[in-house]
Amino acid sequence: MVQAPVDPAADGGTAEPNVREQLIAVASDHFSKYGYAKTTLADLAKEIGFSKTYFYRLFKSKQEIGEAICSQVLGTIILGIEAEIAGAGSASERLRKMLRTIASMGVDLFFEDRKLYDIAAVSSSEKWGSSVRYLGQLEVLLHTILVEGRAAGEFERKTPLDEAVRAIMLASQPFVDPRALEYNLDLVPDATNEVVSLILRSLAP
Repeated sequence: MVQAPVDPAADGGTAEPNVREQLIAVASDHFSKYGYAKTTLADLAKEIGFSKTYFYRLFKSKQEIGEAICSQVLGTIILGIEAEIAGAGSASERLRKMLRTIASMGVDLFFEDRKLYDIAAVSSSEKWGSSVRYLGQLEVLLHTILVEGRAAGEFERKTPLDEAVRAIMLASQPFVDPRALEYNLDLVPDATNEVVSLILRSLAP
């Protein structure tokens, strides 16, 4: 159990700089025990031991806390992708590494800890800002890789760039969307490799 932070309201309103991060950690621990859907904001306030007034000043809703947790997790995946593709020598290899990393890190992060899956699934279903931003970041990475691949003569140039990005995102949904990934766990990494190979063949000049 993560130790709850001291209520800043109890000491004259002097808040520690990282009090919000501490609250997110405590909330994350609570979600891991009781699940996101079954937890209310009042439950969290009681668990943490904060005055409700101060707690509601920091977080206006349970979704706001879920957004913060989800943003951290999805941000970790983006950093993992960037680290993987940084050393790749070709656009084809960068694309392969990107899609493989999405699937492998999704499995590791979402399904080794069910609380992360529950929050990510709700975020995707309800189109929270964290999920929308994540998909936007993936599209930007894809766009960059396709531009580089076309410039190097690795990829075809007839298909409009935006259309190609959308098509790859759609083809990758079984591994990008946590709700779909749950039903494809046994297919990772074999099916991921097959999808990636199919995408790369479609991009050949």
